[in-house]
Amino acid sequence: MSFTVLISSAGRRVALMDAFRADLVDLGFEGRVLANDMSDLSAAWHSSDGSFSVPPCSSPDYIERMLAICAEQEVRLLIPTIDPELPVLGAHCAAFAAIGTTLHCSDVATLKIGGDKLSTHQWLLSAALPTVDQASPEAVLDAPQDWTWPLLVKPVFGSSSRGVQTVANPDELALATRGEPYLVQTIAPGEEYTVSCYVDRSGKGRCAVPRKRLETRAGEVSKGVTFRHDGLENLALKACESLPGAWGAMNIQIFLDADTGAMNIIELNPRFGGGFPLAWRAGARYPRWLIEECLGKPPSAAQDCWQDGLVMLRWDAAVFVDSEQLESTT
Repeated sequence: MSFTVLISSAGRRVALMDAFRADLVDLGFEGRVLANDMSDLSAAWHSSDGSFSVPPCSSPDYIERMLAICAEQEVRLLIPTIDPELPVLGAHCAAFAAIGTTLHCSDVATLKIGGDKLSTHQWLLSAALPTVDQASPEAVLDAPQDWTWPLLVKPVFGSSSRGVQTVANPDELALATRGEPYLVQTIAPGEEYTVSCYVDRSGKGRCAVPRKRLETRAGEVSKGVTFRHDGLENLALKACESLPGAWGAMNIQIFLDADTGAMNIIELNPRFGGGFPLAWRAGARYPRWLIEECLGKPPSAAQDCWQDGLVMLRWDAAVFVDSEQLESTT
């Protein structure tokens, strides 16, 4: 049997590609894992079983190109990996289904909730889920005495920790929030955990793997450890199950205060996170479960399937390619 997966905006996600390959083999498929990106200067591009160039997801030609690739290559499962492409692809889910491609994507309503941090915070409050206080820079500057400093500043549409700063006073806040929309948050007590969750097609949360960041680089975890904690797992699954039409891999970022037990959700991302390979290696086989559901089978998911205390220590690796094979260097 054959089964083709396409990793979109593949970039450096060789480990995610390898996870899909391994789970395809375990399921007995002669599988292919393809990659697309805007440039062939991508490690995953050259580690794939076939690679394709695409325009930016903001281009009017993007969807047409993606549909053509999926049709020509008989792609059964399409995996978006970056935030900007999620709403673009999600709006055309039916078009992909019509050519036999299942798009790994939650409903548009959930994409909107996760798409900017203002919507995330409003939804968390409406769902009565614990979170930090948040406001616009202007609101904080109008009444700085009502806030406990220092505060955290984030771009409304940021990702990978881009632009995140701590500000100690109103002057620093005014300086830090120039140039694009920002929001201000109180600093959650405790330590931050990213919880990798899996939600099945019925909306049931089937697995949650908290992992603690030991070290980050360029906004992505470079060292981390899985951490079994009933409170974190239950809260993350509750959040996922409260989202409208969530499906597949989700990331819920939670601060846990070990002294008080207080937890605060600060962000959610309806996609595979950069640190997911740690959860997969620990036993949370989300690629396998996605493939099973794509085939119309119940996922073989289990909450207790993963190893507690598994440490990931990433290192730099390289893919070597003759320059004559690269359009981007000519």
